[in-house]
Order: sequence, then structure tokens, then C-alpha cells
Amino acid sequence: DDRAIIFLDIDNTLYSASSKISQAMGKRIHEYFVKLGLDEDKASELHHKYYTQYGLALRGLVRHHEIDPLDFDKQCDGSLPLEDMIKPDPKLRKLLQDIDRSKAQVWALTNAYITHATRVLTILGVQDLIEGLIFCDYAQPNFSCKPEPEYYHNALKKAGITNPQKVYFIDDSRSNVLAAHRLGWAHCVHFCEHGLETVEGGRPKQIGADGQPALEDVTVVGQLEELRAVWRELFRED
Repeated sequence: DDRAIIFLDIDNTLYSASSKISQAMGKRIHEYFVKLGLDEDKASELHHKYYTQYGLALRGLVRHHEIDPLDFDKQCDGSLPLEDMIKPDPKLRKLLQDIDRSKAQVWALTNAYITHATRVLTILGVQDLIEGLIFCDYAQPNFSCKPEPEYYHNALKKAGITNPQKVYFIDDSRSNVLAAHRLGWAHCVHFCEHGLETVEGGRPKQIGADGQPALEDVTVVGQLEELRAVWRELFRED
């Protein structure tokens, strides 16, 4: 396949952080830590530590607490009332339909397990427009996740991409975008809904309020529609 490839992050990118899914997820993950016998403060401490250290709290749980990641997924991601939190998005669907598929293939790239990823894409009404899915395989004992380099290398391998200059990538996590950029992914975009609140590692955070400078050669957008201009060469002209 000689086409370029678009890798779309899913959570807090294909839908807005205003959905409050990260808050609901953070609460469930905290409760999971508490069920391990930790008090509230220790649970909060480890939740944030593992998220910061590994990019995914579950990675720390698997490494240090010998938990079953599929059970974690069932109790956390799997228990989210997603149908009440997000809806089909015709505007998103039109955006993906307007990508010239003779120039680019469109994949999703997520730290979630396949069941959550597929569920979100289905609810949004865009699953049929996604040609491939890179997810964290919780069934594997040593799965990798963003922003670990191994995750990105595996993504390229699975997609059959050997030239990182052909990669277009968008993610709401600055760390994930920075990791991809360092590996030579050429067309990275940071999705940043300035002013909205999200939860990272169990702690509330106002998006864009950390004051970090923009990454060199990385475009920042607040709406996915801006990709029509940023990645103009990939969209149909009609």
C-alpha cells in the first residue's frame, strides 16, 4: 500500500472532553485501586504515578500488582455508559468521508482495549470508515502503550508502513504526540481543547493550562475540522 496513513487517537480526540468520559473513567480506575486494599490517598497517589510513569495506569497495575487486565477492562472501560455520554457525530463522519482514500488510509490508534475502541467508533457512527485499529492488547502479558516507542514501532509494522514521513497523527496527549514526533512521524497534530476540563491519572486538569510551549513542527488544533486545512493535501477537492 503506497498511500500515506492517518492515525487517529480515539478518546478525547474523536469526541470532545466535554463528554466527561475521562472523569467517569478516572472514578472507576480509582475505585479499582481501592479494591486492591489501598486507602483513598494511596490509591490516588499510585493512580497518578502509574499514569505519569507508563502513560496508562493499567501498565503499572499489571507490573506491580499482578492484576488481570481483562478484568480491569471489564470493570472500568466496559462499565462506562457510553451510549449516554456520546452520540453519532455526522460532522465527524463527513470529515472522514472527505479524506481522499486514494491518497491516505485511515486507522485508529488507542491505548484502550479493542472492545472499548470498537464500541466508541460504533456509537460515533464511523467504524466503517476506519480501515485498521491499533489498540493495547490487554490479553498479552507485556503489552505496550503510548507513549512507549515500542507501541509506535508495532503500529507501523502492523500497518505495513516503513517510511515515517508518510504518517499523519493526531492525539490529545502532548506526551503521545511528542513521542511520535521524536520517532520521525512527519505530520503530527496536537488536539487541544483549551479551557475544557479533563482527568489524567485521576486528577482534574484544565486543558492547555500547563503553559508548555508548542512543539516544533507540530500543529495545534482545537477542532477536528481544522484538519481540512492542516492536512489539505489528503482531502478531496470536490
